[in-house]
Amino acid sequence: MISQRSRDIPPFLVMDVLERAKALEAAGHPVIHMEVGEPDFAPPAKVKEAAIHALERSETHYTHSLGITPLRCAVADHYKRRYGVKIDVEQIVITQGTSPALLLVLTALMNPGDEIILANPGYACYPNFVRFIGGVVVDAPVNARSGFVLNVDQVKKLISAKTKAILINSPANPTGALMPPATLRELAELGQMIISDEIYHGLVYGEKEHSILEYTDRAFVLNGFSKYYAMTGFRLGYIIAPTGYTRAIQKTQQNLFICACSIAQWAGVSALNDHHPELDEMVKTYDARRRYLLEQLPRLGFQIAYEPKGAFYILADARHLDSNSHHLAFDILEKAHVALDPGIDFGSNAEGFLRFSYANSLDNIKTGIERLSRYIHSL
Repeated sequence: MISQRSRDIPPFLVMDVLERAKALEAAGHPVIHMEVGEPDFAPPAKVKEAAIHALERSETHYTHSLGITPLRCAVADHYKRRYGVKIDVEQIVITQGTSPALLLVLTALMNPGDEIILANPGYACYPNFVRFIGGVVVDAPVNARSGFVLNVDQVKKLISAKTKAILINSPANPTGALMPPATLRELAELGQMIISDEIYHGLVYGEKEHSILEYTDRAFVLNGFSKYYAMTGFRLGYIIAPTGYTRAIQKTQQNLFICACSIAQWAGVSALNDHHPELDEMVKTYDARRRYLLEQLPRLGFQIAYEPKGAFYILADARHLDSNSHHLAFDILEKAHVALDPGIDFGSNAEGFLRFSYANSLDNIKTGIERLSRYIHSL
């Protein structure tokens, strides 16, 4: 019999949309993909070369469970250069992406019944991870009027004796919201442990992102190489843990994952240590796509009450078409062959919204807008 936790975990609707889109394509219907949060760029040339050289050197065996020392040093140096924070290499654990990193952090922090405070809407998998290990999700509602940024006074009221951490994500998925430094500082001053998912750092437009470590050392940082370095298939991430937690995380890593991919780790060293001019061009390209959608979506009736400043998403109010975002997203997919994500995947406060990913070419995005326009006029 299937376990209760396996029965209870909801699907990741982004993947349901993608898989249906792939089926339509296999049947001969070209689909415009605006659902997947995956860069459409190749990794930087030097990163690919580093992976090839690692393979040629036969760097194909298990590494230390905490990760190779050159990569852990590169992470520490990166945070020193970019954010001015000093990190001991012993605080760093290299992981198989940020999802395993989150699982390792939550298992180090939580017992059954413990609580994690999360923004609603937020990344779809966060609450599923918490509940899967027996934790309790406490929603902190955010909305477009406030730029989808947490209200610190409201968060303070949600803290209880069972609160183990506040989980934040800036720039955020699905909203593209960038948390102001003042908000980060005020959250740090609450005295709670903070888990900060910084995977979209580097993908910002016109502003600067900040690490939670600039304001407190009572924080776990999750970061990796999938988004800014376009290395999703390398499955490489890392944890920066507060002093005293590394050994607990390491033991779980040894049992569940052993270590991160050896070849990917050497590619990660290049990602952090080498100069990659391709990345500046990539960010400029994302920004051009972002500005195009911010101009075009309101013309189709989608309401955008804020300007997303990071990542590669826009969460747009689509209730002028249908308040049921799941029905709407799949209806658009079937009839217009444009793949979008239903807001309900990201929390109850995103119901009636659709997430638009601009991790696709501008030409494809323009085709998607044309198809959406025809779909809307046909209603």
